[in-house]
Amino acid sequence: MQTLGRAMRMEAGEAAPPAGAGGWGKWVRLNVGGTVFLTTRQTLCREQKSFLSRLCQGEELQSDRDETGAYLIDRDPTYFGPILNFLRHGKLVLDKDMAEEGVLEEAEFYNIGPLIRIIKDRMEEKDYTVTQVPPKHVYRVLQCQEEELTQMVSTMSDGWRFEQLVNIGSSYTYGSEDQAEFLCVVSKELHSSPHGLSSETSRKTKLLQARGTRM
Repeated sequence: MQTLGRAMRMEAGEAAPPAGAGGWGKWVRLNVGGTVFLTTRQTLCREQKSFLSRLCQGEELQSDRDETGAYLIDRDPTYFGPILNFLRHGKLVLDKDMAEEGVLEEAEFYNIGPLIRIIKDRMEEKDYTVTQVPPKHVYRVLQCQEEELTQMVSTMSDGWRFEQLVNIGSSYTYGSEDQAEFLCVVSKELHSSPHGLSSETSRKTKLLQARGTRM
């Protein structure tokens, strides 16, 4: 009777434990799309509501077995490796050439909720990065007098940067001194926001804009 019981367990896809391990059922073989995976019942049962957990517990799931007794699962073995590793250590590890969409499809088939959420979050994060609008450069040409150059430089903050200073050659007399006039070219990057390009301007930015109206 003991021999017959052991044979029946082997046909159910379970391998014998090492001597002294005490009991049967620790190891389970899965034949996924022609590739055999060996893992433990504890690993497969980590997500109680998953297909794999119900399969190894025999909960009303009909699954054929191959000649070695391994459960036959008609799914792509390429994506099963990451599924099984996630159940082992709780982390999603993918080769650089593996499509996340394929792993998501298998995770949904096996009904592994935590893994489904992780993959969807990663895919949404990548989509957001791809669809981000690159910053736009805004340029302003400001006209200033020689004596205003120092003040002009001190007000260039909030992302504004000095690009070029051009002496326009004209001059005028202020008191007893001759004053030259310059064109100051400044630029700023405007980054995208949920409401379009940022239009917020600070007091110093407004000052630069006011100087630009003097042209």
